[in-house]
Amino acid sequence: MEEKVGAKGVLLSPSSAAPPARRCGAFYLATISTLLYKASIVPLFDLIFILLFLLAVSTSLVAAWFVVRSQFARARRIFLRLFAGTAVYMLVVIVVSLILPRRVVKIGDPQCFDDWCVSVAGFKRMPEGDRVGYSVDLRLSSRARRVSQREKNLAIYLTDQHRRRYDPVADLSSVPFSVLLQPQESIVVSRSFLVPNDATEVATVIAHEGRFPIGWFIVGYDTWFRKPPLVKFPQDEYGKQPVQMNFGRHI
Repeated sequence: MEEKVGAKGVLLSPSSAAPPARRCGAFYLATISTLLYKASIVPLFDLIFILLFLLAVSTSLVAAWFVVRSQFARARRIFLRLFAGTAVYMLVVIVVSLILPRRVVKIGDPQCFDDWCVSVAGFKRMPEGDRVGYSVDLRLSSRARRVSQREKNLAIYLTDQHRRRYDPVADLSSVPFSVLLQPQESIVVSRSFLVPNDATEVATVIAHEGRFPIGWFIVGYDTWFRKPPLVKFPQDEYGKQPVQMNFGRHI
């Protein structure tokens, strides 16, 4: 085994010579992470996931290096520890999804995905025979200061006291959610729905569907056993929604 001699003639093994470099890298990584969190650029649990992911990648590279060096026992120990750590982390993610209650969002409060936000700006309720029609206005906005952006795979639907799902009425003329927003731009789009007359506790659900479920790996997201948040419509004394609540301009 190769040995190194320090500046004062102290014999250093490879394992004792390496930690300062690792500690230095960890210090800079922790400092950058703290600045990102304090600047509200990256949410806390997103940041934890990013750090753990980078740690897992670097650990896998180290284990692969030991495999190349034919040090299979050390590589096996590293992979086992990595697997155990990953299992514990995913268990925490799942348990938290069981504990946290479903969120209820007020009308007008934004739900943001990075710098892209959507909120229920208002609604209209209109009887239509044996069903009730809802026209829901949604405000799409961008908090970005320099770049244009759009959000894909966004789904909106209504639900009731029985948790039945009501998708929007097909309308080819409606503005898609994936419309490109300029920095700091805000627009209002509409979607129409039909629900049975006996439906009460009607609420809007906004969720991502049909994309890679990155939220399944991050603590606190609306995944696993935690359903997407509800935007409940106000009710009158008979349990039905008022006729109109509408704000904002349309496109």
